[in-house]
Amino acid sequence: MAVKIGMVSLGCSKNQVDAEWMLAKIAEKGWEICPDPHQCDAVIINTCGFIEDAKKESIETILEFCQKKGQDALKVVAVTGCLAERYQQQVAEQIPEADVVLGIGRNAQLVDAIEHALEGHRTVAFGAKEDLPLEGERILANEPFYAYLKVADGCDNRCSYCAIPLIRGRFRSRPMENIVAEAQRLAARGVTELNVVAQDTTRYGEDLYGRLALPELLQQLCRIPSIKWVRILYCYPDRITDQLLEVMAQEEKIVKYMDIPLQHADGALLAQMNRRGNRESLTSLLNRIREKVPGVILRTTMIVGFPGETQEQFEELCQFVKDVKFERLGCFTYSAEEDTPAAEMPNQVDEELKRHRAELLMDTQYPILEAFNQSQVGQTLEVAVEGFEDGYWYGRSYMDAPDIDTKVYFTSSSNYELGTYVPVKINGVLDYDLSGTALEV
Repeated sequence: MAVKIGMVSLGCSKNQVDAEWMLAKIAEKGWEICPDPHQCDAVIINTCGFIEDAKKESIETILEFCQKKGQDALKVVAVTGCLAERYQQQVAEQIPEADVVLGIGRNAQLVDAIEHALEGHRTVAFGAKEDLPLEGERILANEPFYAYLKVADGCDNRCSYCAIPLIRGRFRSRPMENIVAEAQRLAARGVTELNVVAQDTTRYGEDLYGRLALPELLQQLCRIPSIKWVRILYCYPDRITDQLLEVMAQEEKIVKYMDIPLQHADGALLAQMNRRGNRESLTSLLNRIREKVPGVILRTTMIVGFPGETQEQFEELCQFVKDVKFERLGCFTYSAEEDTPAAEMPNQVDEELKRHRAELLMDTQYPILEAFNQSQVGQTLEVAVEGFEDGYWYGRSYMDAPDIDTKVYFTSSSNYELGTYVPVKINGVLDYDLSGTALEV
């Protein structure tokens, strides 16, 4: 009888890619991948360790499964991912019920470690972050028509609030030919949408080729015949070049959508974050993007409550959001992370004030999104079908990245397979989402 292995992957899309690589190794071993982790012999918790809430979720998930060992079939709990990498000895020593604890540099040992754990032997192993596997087959953990394509790992930006360099190490790009080959394999399996990701996607190639090579990579991805949409996520503002914008504008398969986590608009606060720019330079950049890529959807995320953020700086951020009118915007409250420079800064902002500012910023954004959604009424959008519920089909347009953006709900007399692209006439707004009717062809 085959060993059943379950997976719980937490955190970002980049961590999900690591999980999908691990799942492929599980299948290669001949073990059965169990969709319900509560009904398996062993469960892998691929943890996130980015901010405090994510760490709490990871720890709670580990403890939940550790408590279930011995109940039903569960015999082994394996912990991998960012939390295990960042808090190596703490996880190993304070959660002795975890049968396997691996840092990201030892992901390649996962199958052997689980096998040993099933035989009663605990494995705790850590290695160089650079040994994290970036190549190999994957088993997709989402709908089979889209995939995340990780082009690099690690980060060299050293933003003062961010622990990613401590967890994932230096920025390192994958060879372009390997990325294209992976994209071709994904396309052969039915993937039609590629979401290009890294900690800093726009930096791609700088370490390998001595130049920013993302535009060239995107052009190669667009040559894969069955790929329909190519989306760029996590663009660092300093490295958005005219060449990149020209490729975006020229290549029909690149969706006119750019995710640029700006974090703030006040120049002094950005400097404290070890980021460059100010309200004027960022406004100029965003205007240039919109000029060179007509119709582009701009997504960003902001941090409120960074140490020393004054009321005036927060109000400047709100005014910046009002002026720029981002089509998509998210907000984080600042989280003080151990061993980062910002955690040691004076004038830490009160938690209640952080939450209040986050609410105010999202209140500022809501009418902007509402007005944008109303502007879509009467338009026809191509929608990638993701499911059906309560009498409505739903999916995403080019304006929406998986998991983080809005949906389009629509009626139709037809039945669709997931991943079908359907023209939808927009006739209404459902809070954050759009509604419409499929144009039958």
